[in-house]
Amino acid sequence: MTTAPTTRRGRRRVAATLASAATVLATAAPAVAGPVASPAGSPLDAPAGAHHGDALPVVSPAPQEIRRAGRDVPLPGRVDVVVDDGTDAAARAALVKLLRERGVDRVDVRAPGGSTQGRTTADAAPLRILLGDGTRTDVHRALGDVHVPEQAEGYAIRVDRGAGAAVGTVTLAGADGAGQFYAVQSLEQLLVGTGDDARIAGAAVTDHPAMPLRGTIEGFYGEPWTHAERLDQLEFYGDLKANTYVYAPKDDPYHRERWREPYPDAKLAELAELVDTATANHVRFTFALSPGNSVCYTSDEDMAALDAKFQALYDVGVRAFSIPLDDIDYTTWACDADREAYGEATPGSAGRAQADFLTRVQQDWVETHEGARALQMVPTEYYNTTESPYKAALREMDDDVVVMWTGNDVVPQSISVEQAVEADTVFGGPTFLWDNYPVNDYGQSSGRLLLAPYDKREPGLSDHLAGLVSNPMNQAAASKVAVFGMLDFAWNDRAYDRDRSWTEAMRYLAGDDEAAVSALLAFGDLNHLAPSFGEPWQPQAPALAADVDAFWQRWEAGDRQAAVDGLRARAALIADVPETLRSSEVDPAFVSDAAPWLDATDLWGDALVATLDAAQADVDGDAAARDALLSQAQESADAAAGVIVDPPDNRWGAAPVKIGDGVLDVFLDDARAALQG
Repeated sequence: MTTAPTTRRGRRRVAATLASAATVLATAAPAVAGPVASPAGSPLDAPAGAHHGDALPVVSPAPQEIRRAGRDVPLPGRVDVVVDDGTDAAARAALVKLLRERGVDRVDVRAPGGSTQGRTTADAAPLRILLGDGTRTDVHRALGDVHVPEQAEGYAIRVDRGAGAAVGTVTLAGADGAGQFYAVQSLEQLLVGTGDDARIAGAAVTDHPAMPLRGTIEGFYGEPWTHAERLDQLEFYGDLKANTYVYAPKDDPYHRERWREPYPDAKLAELAELVDTATANHVRFTFALSPGNSVCYTSDEDMAALDAKFQALYDVGVRAFSIPLDDIDYTTWACDADREAYGEATPGSAGRAQADFLTRVQQDWVETHEGARALQMVPTEYYNTTESPYKAALREMDDDVVVMWTGNDVVPQSISVEQAVEADTVFGGPTFLWDNYPVNDYGQSSGRLLLAPYDKREPGLSDHLAGLVSNPMNQAAASKVAVFGMLDFAWNDRAYDRDRSWTEAMRYLAGDDEAAVSALLAFGDLNHLAPSFGEPWQPQAPALAADVDAFWQRWEAGDRQAAVDGLRARAALIADVPETLRSSEVDPAFVSDAAPWLDATDLWGDALVATLDAAQADVDGDAAARDALLSQAQESADAAAGVIVDPPDNRWGAAPVKIGDGVLDVFLDDARAALQG
């Protein structure tokens, strides 16, 4: 991935961050070349003397509380970072790296009230950044009336302008190590301005997550993500304050079909690197093993195989484990011993067998391993809240086991608080929501990228869920659009703004290139349809559809010139999308994922522009030019319809690319008919 130190997307932490923290904290850091840009989505364009009432930068995920505390603090070329032994190593390393990337020439690390590397506090830098636990004396004092939440992963920030030679003090306090790390992520977004005007917005922030677990589950069918894609995703999760990644790719044979077999050494080494990168970003790498197709629940040998598999991952640092029992046949037994123990295979007897099996894993394995978190599981009936013999039996398992649930459908059109309360009842406690969006491994999603914003999940779900994870697409980088919104919702569901979050997701991918952000939003509009196993739950191309509706209203009212002029900007924007995205600093992995869809957009854009040109020729009374342009438009549209996703990452195989379907293609046909009629 191309690095761009002036954007959030460009700040990348390596897996060895924790181990090499001492090395990172050198005294004289070289300045980073290149301009310094404002954070993603910042509306702040005020002078360094900004005061109460001025707009603050957009921070994502949306904080529980953010307000202006005073004037902005200039970012000088020299900064003291004040830490102690209780400061989180990942947060400390991330802070020093951030300052260097933003052009700070000299970062000195000091102990509270002490000296570092032979220098005394009399030689202090003009800006101090205090980083540490909220109860530390100097941190607590500097926070003043800004409090650190008591909730796990909570944090607080206070930015104070200094006087005289002092630029000021920035205080980053956490309720725990994760909170300190998240304070640094928010600080990055409070950095605004460029060059000599680089500064930190004068904000006070008190923040904590609404949901305890937030992240993704790589749980789709088809080509699993590559190792490089997973590493990139884990760093992305760190940026967005996610704390969970569940490793559960259906097509990893050692996860499902060959679950009893140990991972080869090379694969285990890759998993260990993922664990290290996750840890450096305060993400819990959760290892999932899916034995349900062949497990004998009463077999000591199978339990020993599971123990050995979990132990191998525990030994490389995994502390969270899951046993998904989804997408299996629970009306047959894999062994006679289970029949003897539980009777004929029925949903109810399968539930009893699973409950006993999972209780045994929780009590005999998880609770005997230091630091291991409560076992997670996916029930075979994972997609509704209807009471059943299976669910009744499953409720008898150990209360600590966390149950995942996908809503009231496999791909739910919406998820309500009422449904979550029902899930609490039938599963025996708060459920962990596995949200099957933007996953595109099923037939209804054939040929599609799913780029619509995260939507139709009711505020208040955080009161009833243990957490929320997204099941993304096979296209890892393209999944960031929807996952960004989901993480925003999971952090603060009551303040979630779909449109704001969608724009910020595009800005995360594009940095401060406004043309690229506009192009991404237009491209996302053309890939807006969200399918399900019933009707789509998000419409295709709503922005384009609105412009098309306006075109026809004007055209049919007789104001044909206004109709053409009104649609011209949208047509030009769509036509320019591929070149804009390919020539900008948009995440190159996203551009690679989207390549077939960009190819199709190029052709559809040509067809749309040519059709509008034909309409203009008709307005001008030039029938020959109109007909030639319509022929040109048809040729481009035919070529666009022939673009194929091949080779695909998805199980649906080579498939025609779907772009703006039902809106763009229909408009071209209707316009041709109107102009030739």
